[in-house]
Amino acid sequence: MRDTILTAFKKIEEDFHIKILFACESGSRAWQFPSKDSDYDVRFIYVHKKKEYLAIDPIGIGSKRDVIELPINDLLDISGWELTKALRLFRKSNPPLMEWLRSGIVYYQAFSTIEQMQELSKSIFAPNSCSHHHLNMETNNFREYLQGEEVRIKKYFYVLRPVLAAGWIEKYNEFPPLEFSTLVNHLVPEGSLKNEINTLLKRKLDGEELDKEPKIQLINKFLNEEIERLREYANMLNIDIPDFTPKLDLLFRHTLVEVWKR
Repeated sequence: MRDTILTAFKKIEEDFHIKILFACESGSRAWQFPSKDSDYDVRFIYVHKKKEYLAIDPIGIGSKRDVIELPINDLLDISGWELTKALRLFRKSNPPLMEWLRSGIVYYQAFSTIEQMQELSKSIFAPNSCSHHHLNMETNNFREYLQGEEVRIKKYFYVLRPVLAAGWIEKYNEFPPLEFSTLVNHLVPEGSLKNEINTLLKRKLDGEELDKEPKIQLINKFLNEEIERLREYANMLNIDIPDFTPKLDLLFRHTLVEVWKR
């Protein structure tokens, strides 16, 4: 699959006249709970040639799109963000982008831009915005997937992970790790709840078809209580993050020189 992905990148660079700086896996594979039929969620960051930025309309305005998305098939979902778009979101501690920078599955990396972003991410991390992101995700997924007497059992992971990620931020005041098992091991005490979660994880990783089943009352109770508790915590956060715009401007300019050599 890696060769297929790298071949797709070469074609993207040729078709769009860009350079890819970084590409990684996101979603369930990066979180280490893929299903047997999980596709590959590949995300990348790219940069245009200098002349594209020397125009009265910035990238992202009108026909000058700041994303590249390939048609999704049964196996591959590939999309990327243009660098200035990525840096503007990075400035706001955008959680999906912060996850890309921490992905354990990296398909491609070139030039020094990503290393510099990874180093800056330690300072740019904003616990308030990241907590609210995870809480909004878990609340929406909990409401949509886990309210009936019978639920799509694999959807528990898409509520448990953001709940535990928000809990990690509360406990450690740092961006949470991507790996689901790490969150469980650090945040869920030994006992019946942890056993239920780990049993569910084993079934999913073993390729068992986790379709509709009776909801797991113990996990639902935990989620209800944690969502309410963490919402109160997040609402109390009021942390000002310094403006990193000057540093990110320099990083962008340095990237243009490094990539295009002139």
